[in-house]
Amino acid sequence: MDFKPLDPGTGEIRQAQIFVAVLGASSYTYCEATWSQSLPDFLGSHVRAFRYFGGVPTLLVPDNLKAAVTKASRYEPEINRSYRDLATHYGTVVLPTRPYKPQDKAKVEVGVQVVERWILARLRHFQFFSLMELNREIRRLLEDLNQRPFKRLPGSRQSVFESLDRPALQPLPAQDYVYALWKSAKVSIDSHVAYQGHFYSVPYRLVSVRVDLRVSARTVEIFHQQQRVASHPRQTLLCKTFQRAKDSYSTIWGGKPDAERWLTNDVDRQTNGLDRGFARSNLIR
Repeated sequence: MDFKPLDPGTGEIRQAQIFVAVLGASSYTYCEATWSQSLPDFLGSHVRAFRYFGGVPTLLVPDNLKAAVTKASRYEPEINRSYRDLATHYGTVVLPTRPYKPQDKAKVEVGVQVVERWILARLRHFQFFSLMELNREIRRLLEDLNQRPFKRLPGSRQSVFESLDRPALQPLPAQDYVYALWKSAKVSIDSHVAYQGHFYSVPYRLVSVRVDLRVSARTVEIFHQQQRVASHPRQTLLCKTFQRAKDSYSTIWGGKPDAERWLTNDVDRQTNGLDRGFARSNLIR
């Protein structure tokens, strides 16, 4: 679902996306605006939705967008690995809708229509200059929507949520999920893997083997056959042109064989005035 806030710096109208989540029994609704349907925005919306609900449902039924489903299938869909991480963190299960089967997500389809009529339609004549400003107004109207009495049933979304859905929700974990990206890489002959111009060491026994990188804002974790084999603080290169070679490597020496470590140190001693990072790189690459 789209909405269009105004960029205050350029006057350009930017298109935002509206994330909608609906609980099954009460139709209790959460929605917010994000800039895209990308994986970080999609997973971040889930984290804020769980926080708004005050708990986690036992089952998530997403649409087949790319941030959720890597490969759509009627019988065995392939879930995005970061999305699986989020589900594991919160102790829930992901069951995507079948392709071209809108009845599988009838609850949220109706929820989208309700959000369009009772929230977005009421904001259509307003101008917003930031996503925060837009979400503040959405949250105000969202409270009104959830407390609005049903036409044909007793109570409201809020009251039915309190009696049916809230008791069935699982408790939130102590910490929110932290977004992490998964990437596959091959270990080079110098027992390092590369990510965004920086090289991270891996145990030497995995040379020429493909491993999985789990990259968060602060760490780079390396996995082989579902087991973590190395972990490093994430390094960000601000300027590749002036980056020194030794600053481009994060190395845990315990992962390298003794002979290679001795050769590296020997060349380092002989170079004296040369950058030790260049010596090591020239030797083992």
